[in-house]
Amino acid sequence: MSYNPIELMACVASRLLRDARSVFVGTGLPMVAAVLAQRLHAPDLLIVFEAGGIGPQVPTVPISVGDSRTFHRAVMATSMDYVMSIAQLGFVEYGFLGAAQIDPYGNLNTTVIGPHERPRVRLPGSGGANDVGSLCWRTIILMRHERRRFVESLDFLTTPGYLTGPGARERVGLPADTGPYRVITQLAVLGFDEETKRMKLLSLHPGVSMEEVMENTGFELIIPEEVSTTQPPTEEELRLLRGEIDPAGIVIGRAS
Repeated sequence: MSYNPIELMACVASRLLRDARSVFVGTGLPMVAAVLAQRLHAPDLLIVFEAGGIGPQVPTVPISVGDSRTFHRAVMATSMDYVMSIAQLGFVEYGFLGAAQIDPYGNLNTTVIGPHERPRVRLPGSGGANDVGSLCWRTIILMRHERRRFVESLDFLTTPGYLTGPGARERVGLPADTGPYRVITQLAVLGFDEETKRMKLLSLHPGVSMEEVMENTGFELIIPEEVSTTQPPTEEELRLLRGEIDPAGIVIGRAS
C-alpha cells in the first residue's frame, strides 16, 4: 500500500511508545501517533494532553488539545498547570515536541528566526515545550528535515536538549537521565550518542539516500557503521490511521 511521509512519521513515532507508560501529547501528529499506539500495541498507554485531559480513550483525532475528545472516557479532566506539575514530579515518560530549528545536541528553537531584538520571523514561542523538554524522561521530536532547520547554532534557545553536551543538563539543575530520545523527520530517524550527546543517524526511510540526509543537515551527523531502513507502515497501521483515527485526513492528509 502507498503512504505519505506524514503517515510514515506517525507510524514510526507510534512504535516508540511502550505499553503502561505515559506520554505528553500536543496538537497534530503527536495525537495521531499516541492514539495509534494505544489502538495497536500499547492499550494501557496513558495519554496526557496539555489542556488537562489525562488517560482518555480518544475516538478520532481532536483538532486541538482543548477539544472535548481529549477528555473522552478520561481518568481525569484537569488543568494545564496540573499536567505540567505531574511532569515536574517525574510521572511522564515520553513527551512530543516540534521545532523550527534543532542543533546537534537536540536543543530547540520555536521563538524567533534572526536576532531576538529584530527577528526576521517571530514564532509562537515555547507554550509548554520548555516544560516538556526539561521534565519528561524521553522527548521525541517531529519536524521537517531541512538544512535551514538542522543548524549548528540556534537563533534562540527555547527548549533544552543536551545543551552543550554530557552533563550540561544536570549542571543547570535539570533532572538526570532526561533529554532528547529520537528525532523523526520525513527522511530519517535520528538519535543521540551516549558519550557525546550529539545527534546520530539511526535509520533511513525507504527510498531516501544518505546523501539526501547529509544535504539537508547543517551540521556533522554521527554516522554509525550500520544504518538500517525504516520499516514502512503496515496495512493495519494504515487502516487504523485512515479509517478510524483520522478519517477526514486533518493531520495525515491523503496517501500519495
